[in-house]
Amino acid sequence: MLRLIAGLFMMLCVPAFGQQQVPPLINFESVPDPLQLPDNMYFGEVSGIAVNSKGHVFVLSRGNTSGPAYAAAATQLLEFDADGKFLREIGHNLYAWSFAHMVKVDRHDNIWVTDKGSDMVIKFTPEGRVAMVFGRKQEASDEDTGPLKHPNPPLPAEPGRFRQVTDTAFDAADNTFISDGYINSRVAKVDKDGNWIKSWGDRGSGPGQFNTPHAIASDAQGNVYVADRGNHRIQVFDNEGNVLRQIVIDVPAPPDAKPAIGNIPSEAQIRGGTFTPGSPWTICITPGPNQVLYSADAWPGRIYKLSLDGKVLGMLGQSGKQLKQFGWIHALACPSENVLWVGELLNWRAQKLVLHP
Repeated sequence: MLRLIAGLFMMLCVPAFGQQQVPPLINFESVPDPLQLPDNMYFGEVSGIAVNSKGHVFVLSRGNTSGPAYAAAATQLLEFDADGKFLREIGHNLYAWSFAHMVKVDRHDNIWVTDKGSDMVIKFTPEGRVAMVFGRKQEASDEDTGPLKHPNPPLPAEPGRFRQVTDTAFDAADNTFISDGYINSRVAKVDKDGNWIKSWGDRGSGPGQFNTPHAIASDAQGNVYVADRGNHRIQVFDNEGNVLRQIVIDVPAPPDAKPAIGNIPSEAQIRGGTFTPGSPWTICITPGPNQVLYSADAWPGRIYKLSLDGKVLGMLGQSGKQLKQFGWIHALACPSENVLWVGELLNWRAQKLVLHP
């Protein structure tokens, strides 16, 4: 009996999620020059990357900047074919372009862009025409137009409006889930016709609360995965926003790890969540019957492969400037389990990774 009681006590003392794990390293290669830009065209910070059903790659870049040194508009959407050949720029000088955040492609090959600076989400047809617009940009003529403030706690959110929106995901019924974002700290759900259905979440660290929901993905069952970056976790919800579980990646940084920029994160920065090892800056879920989840952190600059229930199956990469190294991965696209596209902020590039697990 004493052994049974002791065993139950030990089980209760172990957290349900986030046990420290030492996953295997995954062998991989980075394809040299996977995308060919035209002469006199350059990537800025690659904040978003996506792949459609034809294998075309869409890169959302903080390039083509215009305006003053501060508060310059920095969004450019570029399409490449499956061989990496440049095809076109979509939405040149679009009214919504302000500060690029993420691009996604739905099952109909529509292209969705979230722009953090304009607080807008734009749906493009596969032909590159604007199909739907969500949110509203501040008017340039207003006296108080300028960068949004970050009050704590945030002001109440409004249906249909966003404040520093971050990402989109989709289910089989063509509902769209929008992570919103740096200020509103919630998830919104709209139907296939663009009607606002509901939203859930607010600022906090409890179940169903968020501290910078930075990226979002969905699985084949319609469950929604939110990269709750500031809380160092991925929260999983059902299709109506009910909390199912949370995933915490707890893999310590190796002793010889170097930061992509600046000093090694301080204890205060690590406690703050954003620079905690394993804290999700971006996530993606593979297609197919046996889906897996990929997540990337900024420190120490790794990509993690997980089962959908949160087990870390392997990891790869480190910070740096060479191929197979990363400088703040901001976007992942995973068209298959062993092919990843990576968008980096600090290195101004997209890498195509081929994994050999």
